[in-house]
Amino acid sequence: MKVLQPAGWAKPKGYVNGVSARGRTISVAGMIGWDGEGRFHSDDLAEQVRQALHNVVAVLAEDDARPEHIVRMTWYVTDRDEYHAAAREIGRAFREIIGVYHAAMTAVQVSALMEARAKVEIEVTAIVPD
Repeated sequence: MKVLQPAGWAKPKGYVNGVSARGRTISVAGMIGWDGEGRFHSDDLAEQVRQALHNVVAVLAEDDARPEHIVRMTWYVTDRDEYHAAAREIGRAFREIIGVYHAAMTAVQVSALMEARAKVEIEVTAIVPD
């Protein structure tokens, strides 16, 4: 995996601008903050992020992939202000579950998610080296 950082650009916080990788591609559908049985345990955004990230890791593990293989993440959040307010807790959960920030990431606010109680949905692309 190679991080793509144009010369002279400020280093982004919490993500990278681009990633180049070669290998087996794994696409993970949007994971939300419920458990494997479809139950929410919290309405707290940071806790839902923590669960969604655990869900991402569980799906990756089904094909012998790990968090360090993640090259792209797209986050959909229902409240930008709540996201910023919980940023420290979200960052802590990310570091504990995923590890270092090495993925190209996008985060957008959406008016709602398909599951009414969901506050975040995270899509992932991973590439397992050849």
